[in-house]
Amino acid sequence: MAARRLWFDVGWLFAMGAELGSGRRAYCTSQAFAEVLRLPSKQLTKLVFPLQELERHFVPGSRPDLHLKIFNPSLDDIARAESVFTASSRNRIEYLSSAVRLDHAPDLRRPEVCFIGRSNVGKSSLIKALFSLAPEVEVRVSKKPGHTKKMNFFKVGKYFTLVDMPGYGYRAPEDFVDMVETYLKERKNLMRTFLLVDSVVGIQKTDNIAIEMCEEFALPYVMVLTKIDKSSKGHLLKQVLQIQKFVDTKTQGCFPQLFPVSAVTYSGIHLLRCFIANITGNLETNGFQFS
Repeated sequence: MAARRLWFDVGWLFAMGAELGSGRRAYCTSQAFAEVLRLPSKQLTKLVFPLQELERHFVPGSRPDLHLKIFNPSLDDIARAESVFTASSRNRIEYLSSAVRLDHAPDLRRPEVCFIGRSNVGKSSLIKALFSLAPEVEVRVSKKPGHTKKMNFFKVGKYFTLVDMPGYGYRAPEDFVDMVETYLKERKNLMRTFLLVDSVVGIQKTDNIAIEMCEEFALPYVMVLTKIDKSSKGHLLKQVLQIQKFVDTKTQGCFPQLFPVSAVTYSGIHLLRCFIANITGNLETNGFQFS
């Protein structure tokens, strides 16, 4: 509970030159991450690398290949990625504009990533968590599904643009298909699509439509499993195994490693930030290898 309160109370502060361990180079990192580094090893792994934390729940001798370490940055790498998401006078993070059609979208040359998912999957909550180091950025979160009706563009300093797409399924905008399909197909600076799946219920029929769209357009995409705090370890492990099998056998363009996250406990948020910083070309990590 104390760790959870930490994120909301001091997640926006800085600790200049926080030491990341014996013999390591000192980096400017958030106070929140400095506190994470002080956690016991098991708690740190659960918070920063939730997929790896599930390893200890496997039956001995029957561990499946979950591609746990395809993207395996060091804590130093993750600390450096924090600076990309930290607002400052030199690194402005802000809402840019909204659009209902691609020709209304801002014409930007910097790399772009977009987040799509079923209504009520927790997309806006996840984006708000990713921007917790920029507290002045307003990401509207509603308890009612289908709140996002337009494509919302957020500038992340000089680094990249993040796009919050309308949710599909229940209460999706009438022009959702034209809006999203056109964007995915024609946006030239789109580097990666993050497809959010509710880890409690798994892949649904509407998710399959989005997956087929990404596959048809040969888009590189990533599957992010949301709301992992709402499942027991047993249920979460079952869902992870099922979704991993789906990715391995039914997809071509999906990054093989899953990214489980919680916008409530912030589990997996640091790793996802680091991945985004990496694929947008703003961070090089020794542990990043495609297969």
